[in-house]
Amino acid sequence: MKKIIPLISIIILAAACSTQKELSYLNNLDELGGENYFPMDVPGYKVQPRDILYVSVKAQTPEGSLTEILNDRSSTNMNYIANEGSAYMVGYSIDPEGNVTIPLVGDVQVEGKTVFEIRDLFQERIDSLFRHAYVEVRLLSFKFTVIGEVRIPGTFVNYNDQLTVLEAIGRAGGIAETGTKEKILVVRPAGDKTITYHIDLQDKSLLSSPAYFLSPNDVVIVQPNPKKVFNLNLPTISFIIATITSTVTTTLLLVNYFGK
Repeated sequence: MKKIIPLISIIILAAACSTQKELSYLNNLDELGGENYFPMDVPGYKVQPRDILYVSVKAQTPEGSLTEILNDRSSTNMNYIANEGSAYMVGYSIDPEGNVTIPLVGDVQVEGKTVFEIRDLFQERIDSLFRHAYVEVRLLSFKFTVIGEVRIPGTFVNYNDQLTVLEAIGRAGGIAETGTKEKILVVRPAGDKTITYHIDLQDKSLLSSPAYFLSPNDVVIVQPNPKKVFNLNLPTISFIIATITSTVTTTLLLVNYFGK
């Protein structure tokens, strides 16, 4: 009995330990040598109602300088947009019918088009009104959410055209010790339906997954690892083991005493 109890303790401690493989990302890339290629389809996001666009139209004055035509809101330079609130103040919202209303241009149907297609569409409209005008269009409403077993869960704003799931988890502080890299769920709203993807951050197949590049409004959920439940119950387990050990020791002492 005295030998069994320490053995149980060793088994419990071993179960609570993490291996190097569990702690690493894309760990099976080590199986490949040299330079490797992973085909992927880089998505071109198509805007939806309630998305918000930044639109700027600059034209050349007779003096040769550039001036902002949409000076009601777009005169605020993108470099000075310090937070999400001020960014939305200079943006143009897409209404439920998929239209966006731009001064001088009017209502334009943009739903289902990429930012580059919208820019070309606006450029055609502006070219009919001004000479040597330049149109710039950006998506302001690229928000994503990371929740679950990460260090800084929350909703974040991305100001780049693309975002990978690894970058998103990095923005959330990385996966906590209680999280698993093998079971990541990506929830993607797509019009009138929702698409879900299960990905494994330890497997190189991630690099070819349609969920590797995130889309606006994606939610990344990091699941807890099996050790989290064990660790939460570890104080109780330790108390039970200590109680059993004390009881067995006392019993052996009494048996030994009365046996003599």
